[in-house]
Amino acid sequence: MSAAETRPTIVFAGDSVTDCGRREDPRELGDGYVEQLAASRALRGFRVINRGVAGDRVRDLKARWEREVLSQKPSIVSILIGINDVWRRYDSDDPTPLGEFVADYRYLLESLSQAGVSAVVCEPVLLPVNSDQEEWYEDLEPKLVAVRGLAAEFGARLVPTQTLLTALRREGSTELAPDGVHPSPAGHLALAATWLAHAPITTPGSV
Repeated sequence: MSAAETRPTIVFAGDSVTDCGRREDPRELGDGYVEQLAASRALRGFRVINRGVAGDRVRDLKARWEREVLSQKPSIVSILIGINDVWRRYDSDDPTPLGEFVADYRYLLESLSQAGVSAVVCEPVLLPVNSDQEEWYEDLEPKLVAVRGLAAEFGARLVPTQTLLTALRREGSTELAPDGVHPSPAGHLALAATWLAHAPITTPGSV
């Protein structure tokens, strides 16, 4: 067994914000915040796996959860999902009802709890670039409340990505998400820094 295989595993699960071309990357990390975290000193003792899939909603992540996430035998799973559950309401008239969103997200966290796996929950991020996206908050806000509540219920570490990236933009930070959803390089740096600040890992297997 190689040294990499004996290290504890962190799986990053989510949508395109996590994916970042990871399936075209020989390292399978992509070129976003997961790559930056994998290179950080804090995660040096871990095997880092990216399981983001562009376009995923919570229901899609649930459908592949055991096959692609739990099968990796992780010590920690970080989840950043939910913006497509909002977006599809506005671009495809295909909303995700709040009850369905909560039930599917609860399934993810319950399965981690039952397996003894530590969970890190990241808020889905929207940084509107036009008046149409401002309307998305009507759908996003209840889902943010639900994500925060589920993190507290299951004792998951909450990473307040929406809260802090919104504050950064108000302070005049460099453009963080040119289309309002997908981070720029500066946005991915901010995501990685926010994750490290709110999900500190000091020893392998501890959150």
